Formats: sequence, structure tokens, C-alpha cells
Amino acid sequence: MTLLGYRGEILSLSHDPAEGPDAVRHEADALLVIEAGRIVARGPYAEVAERFPGLAVEHLPGLIVPGFVDAHVHYPQLGRIASHGEQLLDWLERHIFPAEQAFADPVHAAGVADAFLDELLRHGTTSALVLGTVHACSVEAFFAAAEARELRMICGKVLMDLGPEGLRDSVAEGRAETEALIARWHGRGRLGYAVTPRYALTSSDAQLAVAGELLAAHAGVLLHTHLAENTREIAEVAARFTDAVDYLDAYDRFGLVTDRSVFAHGVHLPDRSCARLAEAGAGIAVCPSSNFFLGSGMFDFAQAERHGVRLGLGSDIGAGTSLSLLHNGGLAYQAGLPHGYVLDPFRALWLATGGSARLLHIAGEVGILAEGQEADFVVLDDAATPLMARRTAGATLAERLFALQVLGDDRAVRRTYVLGRCVWDRDAGHGHA
Repeated sequence: MTLLGYRGEILSLSHDPAEGPDAVRHEADALLVIEAGRIVARGPYAEVAERFPGLAVEHLPGLIVPGFVDAHVHYPQLGRIASHGEQLLDWLERHIFPAEQAFADPVHAAGVADAFLDELLRHGTTSALVLGTVHACSVEAFFAAAEARELRMICGKVLMDLGPEGLRDSVAEGRAETEALIARWHGRGRLGYAVTPRYALTSSDAQLAVAGELLAAHAGVLLHTHLAENTREIAEVAARFTDAVDYLDAYDRFGLVTDRSVFAHGVHLPDRSCARLAEAGAGIAVCPSSNFFLGSGMFDFAQAERHGVRLGLGSDIGAGTSLSLLHNGGLAYQAGLPHGYVLDPFRALWLATGGSARLLHIAGEVGILAEGQEADFVVLDDAATPLMARRTAGATLAERLFALQVLGDDRAVRRTYVLGRCVWDRDAGHGHA
């Protein structure tokens, strides 16, 4: 097989800095060697180059980091980003549910899936946990588009038998369509499936029970849903599930809190819920942009860290206002401050890469640019704008990274690579086949 060699400055995190020291792996002048889409060597250029005499090496100017991993995003909501004027439940009724009805058309779904994945790559995101709509064809379209790009993606059909007219399945239909999608797509290439009840209020008890049965019956499949995002939502969940101790318990009684469960938001969690999440090995996809935009609140990093809850970072498009996980990392820093938590820029990078990969159970394949992993990575430009160039000139690595998170967005993504192949080149203005 042909070896590919890339030389440049490489930064990744081997583990969550909150869990122990020596998480940062940084080489100012490194060589990354790739064979058949996987990393076979990484280390200081002078050392690694000796092992591969005659290797053609391309120099990549910028900061090379793992491809970003978005732990929670709605591809069908791409066209409703920046929709004005509502908090969560009214925003869903006014903006999102009408838009999602169009995904009954597989041609429409395919067009949005293509546009969405192209946007992800332009923003440096190479893997994601994605919601479709209630329509099975929306997930078919997404998986087909992801497979064509050889991306590591996880998606699921939304289960919502209590959804609005035109956006509703039945218990039996939801089960049958989910099982068919799992059989067709889960484990195919780089694709995985997530059982996806939208949230507790849009599924009957019978459908939530089916979701638990599907999760138990299919090893490796994830559970993906929403949790404790908005105070009105929480009150309505409490009113319906009167026997539940808290919102998380409404899911737990149906077998939905496991080590394969990913809950988006968790903005308003009691300590009991955090302890239960940690006990189960479940985790939270933190979505600061969305939480700010809908006025939902600010995630309590200090509380989650006290309990040892696993975390990842999500854009939550379309309530989120940017697909950039760089930008969302900067917003996560801001979200932590009112709770007295100062998010370190290296931990913010971990949440956007290895942390989300671990949450999504793909950490063996992506997220830390280690030998043996798939070669998904991004080349960042910390001088992408005049202001960024001014701020990062002569700065430390931590200062440069923080400036990228606070001032950066898709403009700072110079190139995106998937399996060692360049699929987005900012300076050329296009992706690569």
C-alpha cells in the first residue's frame, strides 16, 4: 500500500485533562505517516522520518488536530438555523416541526444530507451523532451520503408516536423501521446506528419501552435523546411522569440509561441525575451555542466534573448557531464561568475530539491521532483573520488554542482530511473527491 506522509505541528489529547495529568500530546515538528487510511506512525519528524526512508512528505502549515466529533446535531434542521423568537417548545412547534415534515420526500432529504455533510467538513467536523426525522427515508438518505464520503457517522430515525400531525409514527412502525435501519446500516463501513426517541414528551410509554428493548437487543447501538434542556420542558415531563424521581428517571424506568446512552444538554440536572449518569457510564453532549440561543441556561461543568459524568461537545444545529466546534468550545468556556468553572482550552479541545469520540463509543477509531487510528484530522490556521494573527503572534500554545476557540470558526479550518485524504481545502475553495 502507498504510504502518505504529512509534516507539521500536531496537537491532541490522550485523555480528559480533568481525569489526570499528561493529557496533552504536542509535537512542534511532527511526521504523520498513513497507510490505507490509518495512522501507522506519529512523532517528532527527525525520529519518524528515519524509519521511512524515501517517503514523500507534504508539509501542512498550521496546527494539525484530530477531526472534530460533533456529539449532537440535527441534520434536517440545517435550513432553520437562525430562526427568530422562541424558546425550546414553541421554537419546535413554529420552526422545526414544519421543516421536518418535508423529509418525507427522499429527494429533499438527500439534498439536505449532502449540503449538511459538506458543511460539516468545511467546519472541520469528520464524525457526528446525528438525528434524522421520523421518516425512515431521512436516515437512508443521510447514511447513503455519509457512506459516499467514507465518513464515520452515527444516525437514527426519530421515534415520536406523540408527535404532531404529519410528523408521527406508531409504536409498531417505529420498531419495525428502526430494526430495518439497524440491519441495513449499523456496522456498514464507518456507519453506526442510534435508537432515537426525540424526547420523553414525544413518545408514549409503550414507545419508550420499545426503545429500551431495541437498545438491549442490539449490541453496539447507541441511545440518543434530549434531557433537561429547558425549564418548561422539565415541568411538563414532571407533570406526565408523576412517579419519576426526576427527568432522567423517566428514561431510566424504560432501560434507556446505559453506558451507550448519549443525552443532549443536561442544563438543569439535580445531583441525583449526575450520580446516576456516572454510575451507568452514560454521558452528556454539551451544546452551549444552542443553550444560549434558546435561552435554556448554561451547563454546569463543575457539577458534572464532581460526579465524573462523561461529556462531549455538540453544535445542536439548528438551535445552535454554528457548526464550528471550535466556536462551540469558546462558548463552553463562557457557559462555565457563571458556575465558577474555568474551562481550560485543552479540555475544550478534548471535548470536541476524544471526549465526544469516547461518548459515541468510537474512541478506538478516531479522536486522538494515535497510531492505529483512522486518519481523520484538521489543519487549523491561527492567523486566519487579521485579528487572530495579531492575537496569536508570539503566543503560547494554550493562548493560541484559546484564541482559535474564541475568535475562530470555519475560516480557521484550512484543510480537512478523512482517512488521510483531503476533502476540504479552504484556499482552493472546494472539497476533494
